[in-house]
Amino acid sequence: MNNQLPRMIYADTRGRIFDHPDLGMICRLGAELRPPRPEELIPLPEECELFLLPGRLALGWDRRARRVETLEQTAVAAFVSPGHTLNAVCAYQTDSDAPVLPLFAYAAVGFARNRFWVCARQVDQDPRQQFSGIPQERVRFGAQQWLKTFPANRLVRHLANCALVSSCPAARNLALGRFEAPLPTAQTCNARCLGCLSLQPADAGFPSTQKRIAFRPSSKEIVQIMHHHARRERRPIFSFGQGCEGEPLTEAAVIAEAVREYRTGGGNGTVNINTNASLPDVIRPLAQAGLSSIRVSLNSAVPDNYAAYCRPKGHGFKDVATSICQAKQAGLFVSLNYLFFPGISDTKQEMDAVADLIREERVDFIQMRNMNLDPELYLGLFPNAPEPAQGLNAFLETVFRAAPWVRLGYFNPYLG
Repeated sequence: MNNQLPRMIYADTRGRIFDHPDLGMICRLGAELRPPRPEELIPLPEECELFLLPGRLALGWDRRARRVETLEQTAVAAFVSPGHTLNAVCAYQTDSDAPVLPLFAYAAVGFARNRFWVCARQVDQDPRQQFSGIPQERVRFGAQQWLKTFPANRLVRHLANCALVSSCPAARNLALGRFEAPLPTAQTCNARCLGCLSLQPADAGFPSTQKRIAFRPSSKEIVQIMHHHARRERRPIFSFGQGCEGEPLTEAAVIAEAVREYRTGGGNGTVNINTNASLPDVIRPLAQAGLSSIRVSLNSAVPDNYAAYCRPKGHGFKDVATSICQAKQAGLFVSLNYLFFPGISDTKQEMDAVADLIREERVDFIQMRNMNLDPELYLGLFPNAPEPAQGLNAFLETVFRAAPWVRLGYFNPYLG
C-alpha cells in the first residue's frame, strides 16, 4: 500500500466494527508501538476472521501529534488464513482484569479504500486449506463414507469427529479426499509447550483448541486410512503429528510398523512426521521404514528461548539439533515448522541462531507459521528487553543469505 496508511478500527459495546475518521492504524513488534510501514501491509485475504479482544482498549496513531492515542473502545485483531505469516501483531492497552486470549495469532488490522488491510506476508499459495465454495454437506458426506467403509476403525471415527465437530482443516481434507491426510497417533507428550493445542492445564486461563486423541491406533487402522486416501488423491501426503495429539516420536514403533506395511503394500506418496524432534535415536528406524520427511516445530534456535516456550521434559535443544542431523544423514527431507512472533523472532540474536541451524544442518525447507498465543503471554517469557525488531523481511533475508538453497512455504510439500 503506497498512499495513506489505513485508519485504525475498533468495536463498540454491541460488537459493531468502525474505522476512526482521524486516527491511523498502529501495530506492535515486541515492545515497540508504531504505524505499519507500507511494505508490511496486504489486503485482508479471503477466509480470514476479525476478532474482538475483550478487556483490551483500541489504540490509534495521531498523525499530527505523532503519538499513540487510547480509545475507550474494544480493540480488534485479524486471524489471517493459512499461507500467510504475520509481520506485526495488534496493538492495544490491556485492562488489569482482561482474560487471557485464546490460542490464535492476532494480526494488526486497519481500514482504507473500502477494504481491510493486515500486517502479513503471503508465503505459500498452496490452496490446501482453502474451503470457500465447498459446502459443509460435502465434508459431512465424505466423513460418513469413511465411517461406512471402515466402521471398526477407531482412527476413522476420531478424524470424522475432527472434521464435523472441530472443523479441523486436515480432517476436512481427508473427508474430501484431497491433499494431506492427518494420522494422529500419540496420547502423550514429552514437552509442555505453552501454546499446546491439545492439552492445557485447568489454570491456564484458556482452553486447548483441539481434543487430544484418547487411544493408540493400531498399525492396521493407520494403514487402512493411508491406502484409501492414496486411491483418492493423486499426490498423497500423510502426516503423523497433528494438533489433536501429543508427540508422535513417543509412538515411533507403531508408526514405523504402519509405514513399513504401507510401503511394502506398494503405497506411494510423501510420508511425513510433524515432531518436536526430541528423540534422535528413533529417527533412523523411521527413515528405514519408509518415512519421506520430518518437520521440526521450533519457536527459537536460541536454547534458553526454546526451553522457555517448549518446556521440554527429558530433552533439550541439543537433542533437536541431533535429530535434524540424524534425519539428514538418513536421507530425509527436513523442514522447520518455525513459529514466528514479530518483535521476538526477528531480533538479531534469533535470526542469526536459526540461520546458523539451517546452514549447519542443511535444512531443506522452512514453514513460516505463526505463534498462536496471547501476545502478552509470549512476550512475558522474555522479561529482559529484547533487541530491536528488524522485521519479517529482514528475517527471511538473513536466512536466505546463510542458506540460499532453502525453500520457503507454509505447508508440508509433496516430494514425489
